[in-house]
Order: sequence, then structure tokens, then C-alpha cells
Amino acid sequence: MTKLKITAGPFTFDARLETGSAPKTSAAFLKRLPYESQIVHVRWSGEGVWVPLGDEDFGVGYENHTSHPAPGHIILYPGGISETEILLAYGGVDFSSKMGQLAGNHFVTLTSGLENLPALGKKTLWEGAQPIRFELA
Repeated sequence: MTKLKITAGPFTFDARLETGSAPKTSAAFLKRLPYESQIVHVRWSGEGVWVPLGDEDFGVGYENHTSHPAPGHIILYPGGISETEILLAYGGVDFSSKMGQLAGNHFVTLTSGLENLPALGKKTLWEGAQPIRFELA
């Protein structure tokens, strides 16, 4: 099991890479570590924050994909109908874009700090973009 440390805003989370159920997505993401960006609040999907990635190509298709990630699940939408993105659910999510419902690859699961997810979501919603960093633990 590959363990990650994720720092988002002022919060730190432990996580695991879902190498068994999303091997191609996990491998593509591992090549990019450490990965730094910013999260913003989702527009259509509900209680989530996302990293907009435009036309960045991770070279993966669908695997272990869902439209309803649970709180603490991180999904990668590999692009196509909408832009490529990474989404972190902090509450109820119905993953969508202006084009309609989407599905993303569940490739990371938070294993600690879940109690801080609502605060991260509210901080991002009311205060704007927050830094995020993914690194090996």
C-alpha cells in the first residue's frame, strides 16, 4: 500500500493510493509527486473542492470511476466532455459539470483527518483558493 501525506490549506491528511482498484491512475499520479496546486470550491457538484487542470493529459481512461465519491475520496476526471480535474469530496457530491454528470477515477482515500474536511470545504468556499500538496508519506 502506498501512503501519502496531503496538506490542504492549514490541514494535513494521511491517505492511501488506491493502486489495486485504480492502478493506471495511481501510476500516472505517482510520477507527478510531489504535486502542488490550489483547490477551489466546486461549482456544480455539491460539497467538494477541486483542482482544475484544463487539458492536462494523465494518459488514463476510466477505472474505479464514480459520480458519487464519499467524503475523503479523491477522484481524477481524465478529461473528455469537460476539463481534466482532481476532486476531493468533503460531503455529499454528485460529480457534474456544465455539460452534465461526470464520473472520475477514485484513486486516493484519506485515512486520517476526516473531521477537518468540512472546515476545509467552508474555508475554501468563503475565503477562496487554498494550496494543496500531495507527497509520499
